[in-house]
Amino acid sequence: MSYKDLIYAVEEGIATITLNRPERMNALTPDMEAELHQAFDEADADRVVRVIILTGGGAAFSSGYSQDASKARKVSLDPTGKSIAEYIESWQRHDGEGIAKWTHMWRLGKPIIAAVNGWAMGGGFWYQLAADITIASDRAVFAQPEVRHISNSSYLFTALCGWKAANRWTLTGDHFDAEEAYRIGMVNQVVPHERLMEEARALARRIALVPEPAVRLNKAIAMLGMQAAGVHSGLLLEGALSSLAHASHNEYREQLLRVQRGEGTKAYLKLRDAPFQPEPMGPRSAKARQAKADKSGKGS
Repeated sequence: MSYKDLIYAVEEGIATITLNRPERMNALTPDMEAELHQAFDEADADRVVRVIILTGGGAAFSSGYSQDASKARKVSLDPTGKSIAEYIESWQRHDGEGIAKWTHMWRLGKPIIAAVNGWAMGGGFWYQLAADITIASDRAVFAQPEVRHISNSSYLFTALCGWKAANRWTLTGDHFDAEEAYRIGMVNQVVPHERLMEEARALARRIALVPEPAVRLNKAIAMLGMQAAGVHSGLLLEGALSSLAHASHNEYREQLLRVQRGEGTKAYLKLRDAPFQPEPMGPRSAKARQAKADKSGKGS
């Protein structure tokens, strides 16, 4: 198959899927997300492919769901032109569909290694959570900043890292770095940025040495067993509560949307995120800014 927003390549029995909207930090659109799941199915059906690597082109793994009005997700935060019932219904249907994306990944017979090369925010954050294995570049930054405009987190974070770690980051939308992601058990490994794909491919080759039935069935034991043990029930509840979060439109969100309509997405994000600056970790943290200032001072 040919893809518009992805690069799909197979080499040494490894299918590499690269999110390819680098000029938009690989922000997810409905078309791009549909292509991604088609690519998962293509890799799963190919007898040559043994392992899938998912990564991003450019500086981001994925910055999350597109805020561009022309390419945005199927449902808009903006309730303008909808009745209350229509607005709630649209979110209830949409958020109920989200569970199928993760379970689709878990049903594949081929393991997915997420190679997180940079920013992993919002929906991008969720995709690396749902991957079977995650390797992070030391430049990776993780966050769910969408909670700052009234949105949902994912129970996957709690299931994987525990409620204390999940609450610390999901209740603020704060950025955290690759070392923190490793400390809380969200990623398997942190590697130097320039070695990310080399390390991901090395692990993929090791998995490919194991007989295919063992890989397929042992992935099923882990991923289907996890769902049977209760994670799937948690995700069902997540779908219902997520629709409540998304439909909880209030005066603050309306103010954000007014700015977005009149001044654009950049102004909207500035208004949303300015009270949280500097971030505790990552390139927008006080530590990073001080290091940059110190470096600039030395050069003068």
